[in-house]
Amino acid sequence: MNAIESTKSLYDLVVLDSMGTEKNFAESLEHEDDVVVYTKLPRGFYINTPMGKYNPDWAVAFKEGSVKHVYFVAESKGNDLQGSQLRGSEESKIECARRHFKAISDNGYIYDVAKDYRSLYDIVTK
Repeated sequence: MNAIESTKSLYDLVVLDSMGTEKNFAESLEHEDDVVVYTKLPRGFYINTPMGKYNPDWAVAFKEGSVKHVYFVAESKGNDLQGSQLRGSEESKIECARRHFKAISDNGYIYDVAKDYRSLYDIVTK
């Protein structure tokens, strides 16, 4: 089983899809003071899109006052996130997720793609 121990997640263990990008991302969330709690979203959490169901990777809550956007839903990708590097359907699902969270939120919940904690932090402090 791909998992890491956690003190900031909803559970004692965070089960991961990969021991590469996702493991590094989760370990960063564990060690950052601005992160209050996070969870790897279960497969049952999805957004319906015209291309099928889309499952974001993470939900993260930051300390209020430390960032502009306290609640964040993230997709972790281990590349430089150029659209041409994502499969067409995946890129379309990600765009649908951006629009979904924008439509249901008053800017309190943000969704985006981050390759690591640094890029996530850059997004939430904008």
